Amino acid sequence: MNASSASQPLSGPVEDYLKTIYGLERGAQPATTNEIALRLAISPASVSGMMRRLADQGLITHEPYRGVRLTEDGRRAALRTLRRHRILECYLTEVLGYPWDRVHDEAEQLEHAASEELIERMASALGDPSHDPHGAPIPSREGEVDEPTLRTLADAAVGEQVRVRQVMDKDAERLRYLAELGIRPGALVRILERAPFDGPITLGVGRSGGGVTRVIGPALAEQVFVEPFGAD
Repeated sequence: MNASSASQPLSGPVEDYLKTIYGLERGAQPATTNEIALRLAISPASVSGMMRRLADQGLITHEPYRGVRLTEDGRRAALRTLRRHRILECYLTEVLGYPWDRVHDEAEQLEHAASEELIERMASALGDPSHDPHGAPIPSREGEVDEPTLRTLADAAVGEQVRVRQVMDKDAERLRYLAELGIRPGALVRILERAPFDGPITLGVGRSGGGVTRVIGPALAEQVFVEPFGAD
């Protein structure tokens, strides 16, 4: 990023693109135009135009026939936006009493307008939380983030006991349903039974991993990220 662009705040759409690319390229592969378009619900042609702009600003690099990756400047910008978003979610939930299924959309609106000073005051008032209400890690002030490799609940074996670490946060109805089932970050879950041919999964949810029996579908289980019970 050149000096002039680095010294100026980024627009909301640019921050949204960088945040989306960061989420898509956490694996080994770069983010493709079609993946970005799908996540942002816009046309691939619009994405291609923005990719040229982001490359000109030094925020991404393009790998021919593969996709794009964030540069160091782009990654820092994406993590700043994620920090604002997740601190806002925490503040809305813990201070203002918003339910966890409503804070994502509110934070999406506020994250581009909130100043860094406001976000840091909120973080201090909350005791510098490490995770948002959905279990996603909050980047530090220094732009560092610990994102462990997690399995989904759909991948857990029958008889295995796991702890919920994170759930996908973009679908409010899904979050409300998971809350009704008791499946939140920190909850213990044991896989009791798995029907064949992508059938339903029977769970024991509770402190012992077997307190309350619940049944969910594989598609929903893929949106819940877990770690072995007893992991640090």
